Amino acid sequence: MTDFLLLAFIFLIAGVIAVPIATRFGLGSVLGYLIAGIAISPILALLNVDVISIQHFAEFGVVMMLFLVGLELQPKSLWDMRGQLIGMGGGQVALTSLAVMGVAMVLGQPWSIALAIGLVFSLSSTAIVLQTLGEKGLLKSDGGQASFSVLLSQDIAVIPMLALLPLLALPDLADVGHGVVDHATAVEVHAEDVDSHGAPADDHGAHDDHGDDHGSGISLVDGLSAWQVALVNVAAIAAVIVGGSFLSGPLFRFIGAANLRELFTFTALMLVVGIALLMSLVGLSPALGTFLAGVVLASSPYRHELESDIDPFRGLLLGLFFMTVGASINFGLLAANAFTVLALTVGLIAVKAAVMLVLAYLFRIRGADKWLAALALAQAGEFGFVLLSFTVANSVIPQGLADLLLLVVALSMLLTPALFIVYDRVIAPRYSASEEREADDMPGDAKIIIAGAGRVGGLIDRVMRAAGHTTTCIDFSSQRLAIMERFGTKHYYGDATRPDLLHAAGIAEADILVVAIDDRDGIDEIVKYATKTFPNLHVIARATDRDHVYDLWFHGCRDIIRETYDSTMRMSRSVFEALGIDRPTAEAMIEAFNEEDRAAMITIADVHKVGVPPAENEEYVARVLELRGEWEERTHRRMTAIRDGEAPPAEDT
Repeated sequence: MTDFLLLAFIFLIAGVIAVPIATRFGLGSVLGYLIAGIAISPILALLNVDVISIQHFAEFGVVMMLFLVGLELQPKSLWDMRGQLIGMGGGQVALTSLAVMGVAMVLGQPWSIALAIGLVFSLSSTAIVLQTLGEKGLLKSDGGQASFSVLLSQDIAVIPMLALLPLLALPDLADVGHGVVDHATAVEVHAEDVDSHGAPADDHGAHDDHGDDHGSGISLVDGLSAWQVALVNVAAIAAVIVGGSFLSGPLFRFIGAANLRELFTFTALMLVVGIALLMSLVGLSPALGTFLAGVVLASSPYRHELESDIDPFRGLLLGLFFMTVGASINFGLLAANAFTVLALTVGLIAVKAAVMLVLAYLFRIRGADKWLAALALAQAGEFGFVLLSFTVANSVIPQGLADLLLLVVALSMLLTPALFIVYDRVIAPRYSASEEREADDMPGDAKIIIAGAGRVGGLIDRVMRAAGHTTTCIDFSSQRLAIMERFGTKHYYGDATRPDLLHAAGIAEADILVVAIDDRDGIDEIVKYATKTFPNLHVIARATDRDHVYDLWFHGCRDIIRETYDSTMRMSRSVFEALGIDRPTAEAMIEAFNEEDRAAMITIADVHKVGVPPAENEEYVARVLELRGEWEERTHRRMTAIRDGEAPPAEDT
């Protein structure tokens, strides 16, 4: 028990210290976890900890993450992505495998080993990429969606890889057990003489156990023929789909009857673990199985409850996984083959980025998005650890070479946050400042400009057009615009936060600017520029929450709509109607609340400080406490009077 508590404390304190420091310097949480793992690796070596075994456990965080991603996708959305899944994702795996195979053969490897290396290196890190894209708010961009499609395709590709790799086994592995280049002897000696922390290898060495862990275990398909295995796989997938569609509802209702919050968490974990177990037993990817289950449950009324229950475990396990990646770097082997490992790592990143740039061009992903996809997917992935161990266990790749390749996998993952930093600070600003699309010349004479063609701006555009008004609707997602064009709706590509683009859209002559993009910082930029430069322009802005309303008010906007406020008021009206109040009275009561709420916000707006949380603004807190009782009492009097059919109190009229 003491050993477990000590180990848990080491990992927890490393994450608590490193991650906040890394995020404060703009490095992201992933790099913080990796640095934490590197920092504690000497301590783990002294304690003789099997980091690889911990990594196997932490990899379950990837399984949970894909389950949560699946919950965000409707089956229709997945079907709409089929082109990218098959074309871009399949093309990335095939082209990268062939390119890496060609390089490996040039460096002297037999074709079978070269092909195995190509397959292993074609995979990217689902954990790092999705985590980082989510943190940066880039997952919904064209580049983020392309990255997600490729990652999902890679996860599917692991299944045929596991079937193909044993066919590449060498009859006498000792005859070809050499390194990548002329460092053959050095690589083999160091691989045998040091463990994953640079200490002398012993019975607890990570390399010895790593292969065994993946080479044994319970299986439902052992000894079956290929067609029987296929039938079992189809049956397992069907069981997940049918169970998720028809059995999850009764199960959750049964659990909900107990009225115990922790029991629902138990059930959510049971589902994810059970599906992952089923997929493992039939030789399929656990991550793929849970993703499929998430898609099936995306329409379930229990979706949000599942998300809230699973997400904390996902975060903890992913953090642990990233730390184990940093801690598992074999610094002894790295020091002995530093040039080789660095050259292979940089070469791998360059090859994978080049392949993605080509595919992005073919699939019409332009601008900064193509670089986002290329840099995001340029590393090797966590499945590389599994597949390399699998190849060693099946006599496909010699142990010495596998140890060297494990370093390349780990180092490429370690460098990925740096690639995102390059994108954020070099590539994205360059395209934001200079990118123009001449194909999207804007009319420049519309009196209504709408920034954002998503679920808010797109609907506003439809309403205005239905009323006979001419609009210019701008959006930064070429994929969304392409979908809308298929339905005959013309929008314009561009980044509405750019002043030059707003001028091209005719903002100087426009009467109204509607800011409806789904980005709080972007909304602030547009509002600040528009209200300062065109004081007579009527700006209507979308606010993400109450605090954002105050920010926009400070920047000069006077027509602000909270994105969930009106729907909340409509739901409140429905509650009144359900209580037996007729609709006109319910609407009058809601309008009274609206008037009081707007007046209250205007009263508080002058003490709001941009960038300071309300709870930390003493003047703001004091004003709210001073006026809260008066507001509540006046609002209660007005709404009660309306409900009872009485005239409102004289002081409230």
